[in-house]
Amino acid sequence: MPTSDERLERLQRMRREARLGGGAVRIERQHTWGKLTARERLDLLLDPGSFVELDAFVTHRSTDFGLDRQHFLGDGVVTGHGTIDGRLVFVFSQDFTVFGGSLSEAYAEKICKVMDLAMKVGAPVIGLNDSGGARIQEGVASLAGYAWIFTRNVLASGVIPQISVIMGPCAGGAVYSPAITDFTIMVEGTSYMFVTGPNVVKTVTHEEVDSEYLGGALTHTTKSGVAHLAAPDEATALDHARTLLSYLPQNNLADPPALPTRDPADRRDPALDAIVPDDPAKPYDMHDVIRRVVDDGAFFEIQPGWAQNILVGFAHLGGRSVGIVAQQPAVLAGALDIGSSVKGARFVRTCDAFNVPIVSFVDVPGFLPGVNQEHGGIIKEGAKLLYAYCEATVPKVAVITRKAYGGAYDVMSSKHVRGDMNFAWPTAEIAVMGAEGAVNIIFKDQIAKAADPLAERARLVAEYAAEFDHPYVAASRGWIDDVILPSETRPRLIAALAMLADKSEANPRKKHGNIPL
Repeated sequence: MPTSDERLERLQRMRREARLGGGAVRIERQHTWGKLTARERLDLLLDPGSFVELDAFVTHRSTDFGLDRQHFLGDGVVTGHGTIDGRLVFVFSQDFTVFGGSLSEAYAEKICKVMDLAMKVGAPVIGLNDSGGARIQEGVASLAGYAWIFTRNVLASGVIPQISVIMGPCAGGAVYSPAITDFTIMVEGTSYMFVTGPNVVKTVTHEEVDSEYLGGALTHTTKSGVAHLAAPDEATALDHARTLLSYLPQNNLADPPALPTRDPADRRDPALDAIVPDDPAKPYDMHDVIRRVVDDGAFFEIQPGWAQNILVGFAHLGGRSVGIVAQQPAVLAGALDIGSSVKGARFVRTCDAFNVPIVSFVDVPGFLPGVNQEHGGIIKEGAKLLYAYCEATVPKVAVITRKAYGGAYDVMSSKHVRGDMNFAWPTAEIAVMGAEGAVNIIFKDQIAKAADPLAERARLVAEYAAEFDHPYVAASRGWIDDVILPSETRPRLIAALAMLADKSEANPRKKHGNIPL
């Protein structure tokens, strides 16, 4: 019979073994590749000393293909809970030093356990992904494990925040778990995601491509839109995850955390009064508007490299967390296209799911025309953004800075899609289309018959612009709550959000809507 000291020594020995993962040699190899270990990553992500590990002694159950001779405590994934800025979070960190981080039945059960606990107590889940995929030796059991995780991702969606950080390979079926989560962060140069790898692509399509170009961080943050953020190194990626949580609540029944600020709520910025050019065709950078309005000029942009004609991200106004959606006149004149519609819709729905008010800065000439857009499904894709704004019940405040034309005016948080407070700058133009286009259609025959068609067109354009290219027609109908000086945008937005803080609005009872996918 072992003595008490022997039992304690055994426990300490097993804990040391668990912390070593696949062993010192494999840990050194991980470092050689420029990657941290699963536990080193958790040390950077969580508050110091806060990590509580679960299931450290779990091992795989398979006895096939030599696995009966290889057992590692923890079985390739470190799971548990800790805190970030004092707030509870659940985590799993895949360990590439153990069987290449491949997923087994026991491994999947460990992840499912922390996800179930997170749902029960209403806390976020952060997954650190670094895995070679399914453990082939376990066959269908590993596939079942992925499906168990996918199901929990779906059930947790919109209930608790879910963040995926891709820190190595993530391929095959494994990519669908991050795809379902709220935010995906990738590390440049060492992480990649794809359904089929370069070898399969070459066999099937005869295309020569490497892992980085096929599914690296640059590809997924600029071309596919699969990932939301890219980071130059693992520490920065983990810091992005911490920052994201600072804008989000613990769950869908809680409010986002408030952040104290010394930036005065009544601060006005005279530079905004001259930020919109007199020439309606001349662009300006909407980043400048946002940073001059939000607390301390801090705007945490999401998906900055993809669909750049729309800006989305988080900020604070008067200490309140807000989601920002804004056209970018410096890219495609701020027109809505397929990519920007999907990007905006996803972000609006994320904010709505987690009680984050939405502030929209509108300068939109309409939906982008073209054969590629129509054949690509701009009708369906554009409807996603419309659906998202109509569906959202959080406080919605909009500021029209310049153009708000056609159906795009309706889409962008207008009163007609349940916008709560709508402001316009004096430079706002709210109409079916711009003066030039309208005159060319309405007065086509009159212009053609004129003695001097150019002079007649110019006269009619000036008359139309004077009559319609301003915010006062909409304001006279109550569809614009106030026309404000640009310099007073910040205090007006903060006052509006304070007034809407206790807003209560519900959608009709239903199982779920049928968003055009």
